[in-house]
Amino acid sequence: MSARPPKAPPIAPYPGLEIRSDEVVWGGRFPVQRVRFTYERFDGARSPELTWELWRRGNGVAMLPFDPWTDRVALIEQFRLPVHAAGLPPIHTECVAGLLEAGEDPEAAARRETQEEAGLVPDRVEKIGQFMLMQGGCDELMFLHCGRTRLPEPEAALTHGLVHEGEDIRLLVMPSERAFAMLDANEIRNATCALSLFWLRQNHARLRDEWTRAPRTQE
Repeated sequence: MSARPPKAPPIAPYPGLEIRSDEVVWGGRFPVQRVRFTYERFDGARSPELTWELWRRGNGVAMLPFDPWTDRVALIEQFRLPVHAAGLPPIHTECVAGLLEAGEDPEAAARRETQEEAGLVPDRVEKIGQFMLMQGGCDELMFLHCGRTRLPEPEAALTHGLVHEGEDIRLLVMPSERAFAMLDANEIRNATCALSLFWLRQNHARLRDEWTRAPRTQE
């Protein structure tokens, strides 16, 4: 019997949760578990037995680079097959994002992904929060960040990404107000990017004040 994939550990105990079976039905890069379980309902009764498929992707990170001196943000575009399968245009507007390596600090991972996918190096980073993306079937927990970054001029499209991973990523630098307008028009259909932009709009004035007064740190 092959070893259980590290990304698909047995489901941890929880009060009221009874695991009746837990098997790995796909052991690829992102394993899939089939779990039969019951749980204690809000009224104290036992739930019926449920069978769920659980896609184990692990933790992810995202970064929204923000230039407080010119009041611009950096987003990216890339081809996404699942977006096409959902019936949307497959060239998807997103934030820089990626998966955490084993034992990696979320902020360090977000900085790494920002350099790999956008060619940018934030010198200050503020945490936005932690959010589940697909709580109905996937364990991916996203750690969102905003990073102070000197963005390139002019506002031209540049491409980045790791060739050996097949990445073809186009950098988009735009005024913050344009990004907020895209958000309001539902032109940002990526949940991670939308959450990050909503957060930036809420904290926009504060960050412009704090980050333009604070000296730039050495990388």
